[in-house]
Order: sequence, then C-alpha cells, then structure tokens
Amino acid sequence: GWCPLSPAGAQTTQLLVEPPWRSAVLWDRVTLTCQGSGTTGATTWYKDWQRWGQEKRDHLNVTESGTYTRDRPGTGCSPAVTVWNARLVLQVPAQELLKGDIVTLCCQR
Repeated sequence: GWCPLSPAGAQTTQLLVEPPWRSAVLWDRVTLTCQGSGTTGATTWYKDWQRWGQEKRDHLNVTESGTYTRDRPGTGCSPAVTVWNARLVLQVPAQELLKGDIVTLCCQR
C-alpha cells in the first residue's frame, strides 16, 4: 500500500529526527517521532513509499536505510525523511536556517 495523500484542509504533520541532523545517517541510531494531529494509536509507517507496519506508538527506531513517512487517519502522510547508509555524509542542524546564521557542519566518515 502506498502512503495516502493528505486530505484537503488537514493539519500538517511532521517527523522529528533524533539526533537532529540533516542528512540522517543510519549509524547515528536514528529515531523518528510523529508530531501533529490525528487519531492517536493508529499510526501506519511507510518505508520507500510502501507500508512498513502498523504501530500504535509514535516512535520508530530506524534499522535500515531508506525514505520514511507515516500516516494517521485524517492527516495523510507526513513529509518524508531519508536515512542514509553512506560512507561520507555532510550534515547540518535539522532546523530552519536563515541567511547570516552561523552553522555548524559535521562531516561523518
């Protein structure tokens, strides 16, 4: 099953990434957490746009690289988060950055 589109007028939902870096890398032991509205206890997770499992919890400990999203009835899919398993990754803080901000970059290898 594909992840459904958000219904018209639905509140935006997000996936929070811990540790809070973009790009997320598998060996950082990434946890994804749902944030937003919807029916509690009815979360469906998707990996690479295919159903990954139905969980009653809002947290997913990522053990495989891929693109993850989640759905709750009434909200549709959250924006996707990709977790990489690369040898060399440049990471920036997973927050909104504005022109002139001082940014810490992390080069993982």
